[in-house]
Amino acid sequence: MSGRLYGVGLGPGDPELVTVKTARLIGEADVIAYHAARHGRSIARSIALPYMREGQIEELLQYPLTVETTDHPCGYQGALDDFYVECAARLAAHLDAGRTVVVLSEGDPLFYGSYMHMHKRLAHRYPTEVVPGVTSVSAAAAVLGRPLVERDEVLTVLPGTLPGEVLAERLRATDSAAVLKLGRTFEKVRDAFAEAGRLEDAWYVERATMGAERVAPLKEVDPDGVPYFSLALLASPAERTFVGGAPVEEQRGEVVVVGLGPAGRPWLTPEAQDALAVATDIVGYGPYVDRVAPNPRQERHRTDNRVEAERARHALELARSGRRVAVVSSGDPGVFAMASAVLEASADYPDVPVRVVPGLTAAQAVASRVGAPLGHDFCVLSLSDLLKPWEVVAARISAAAMADLVLAIYNPASRRRTWQVAAARDLLLEHRLPETPVVIGRDVGGSGESVTVTTLAELDPDHVDMRCLLIVGSSTTQVTPQGTVFTPRRYP
Repeated sequence: MSGRLYGVGLGPGDPELVTVKTARLIGEADVIAYHAARHGRSIARSIALPYMREGQIEELLQYPLTVETTDHPCGYQGALDDFYVECAARLAAHLDAGRTVVVLSEGDPLFYGSYMHMHKRLAHRYPTEVVPGVTSVSAAAAVLGRPLVERDEVLTVLPGTLPGEVLAERLRATDSAAVLKLGRTFEKVRDAFAEAGRLEDAWYVERATMGAERVAPLKEVDPDGVPYFSLALLASPAERTFVGGAPVEEQRGEVVVVGLGPAGRPWLTPEAQDALAVATDIVGYGPYVDRVAPNPRQERHRTDNRVEAERARHALELARSGRRVAVVSSGDPGVFAMASAVLEASADYPDVPVRVVPGLTAAQAVASRVGAPLGHDFCVLSLSDLLKPWEVVAARISAAAMADLVLAIYNPASRRRTWQVAAARDLLLEHRLPETPVVIGRDVGGSGESVTVTTLAELDPDHVDMRCLLIVGSSTTQVTPQGTVFTPRRYP
């Protein structure tokens, strides 16, 4: 008796958006099959991983090419057709042996999905079931918080690979639209929106519901680095109409200083998400404000990084007028961030409530990537001498070194501060052995993440910038042969 083939939709990226049925089938399957580019990394597998079990057979269906040229006698399509035939034969062997085969597909299996190529070759030969999934279009609308279509409006879904003039024509003729497969097609798609007169209303959504999710007006997006997993969305043009119900009771203004953690959504606490959700105004340093998903009902106040006092007073003034203000900081707002500035300024605003919502710190994030270097007593200090003289910084470095504390060093360097890392290293070497472990964490949790384990003697200041955090070990900090760094809780 032959096995059964399932094409299952995993949704747009968040493992919690996998349907109950898909999760069950993944856990029960004998064989899990998934597509990947030549690098071998599969987004589909990463989404399904929480539902997989040990002992399952995995079939990696690795494309022979993506956008490259080929010497196949039938060209690009011929190479892909041969690939699909070979993949179908591999799956058929499992089905002939009576095994249940689940083919993973991001989004919905029959909506621009790779699964359909297996379906066309196998569904007429074996018992088959397709389990639908949440599409990227639905996810983008949900992330944006705007309806796709209302009443008798028309939604048009377009691939960005169409010619620019065809895209513009279709965009002019529809109410709402989603343009998929951006990546290399982004500039052409953006130009088509402009030609159709729809650019002002268009939004860009990248990796909807994933950790690196990003939302922005389409016209403001830099074409460099736009990934394939992004789309342009033209939401419903209908105005929102509210009917019935009592008027919303006017709320008293407040300021909430919110820690965003070191990177994207996975590092954001539920309490921080709630504070951001109810805010009427988002205030902060520009790049941190940009990490909060845009919401049309909220006002965003982006400022320079050197105006903390002015930013704090502005937030308090907004709250005094009845606004609910979220002042955002990277990491934890109480660690070299905005909480102290807001609380200091609040002395002049005794009628405005201020509360602080903590966030995961950069030190914790970097430490987690290598093990547990902060496992014993440690010291947190900033290498910046903008708000305190270098003599104070140097004295504290020496004191912490003499006390044999692990050091977590923030703000190690910038474009204008380039010598402090070398100076700090030399101070530490007066009290620490040259082989003392040093961890350099850069953009942890972000797209440019890198983590390096080196020693105090080999610490190269040229490899350190403002986006880095350093962890310098104590006399007991150890590095295992596998590269794990930890500081024992027991002291000699």
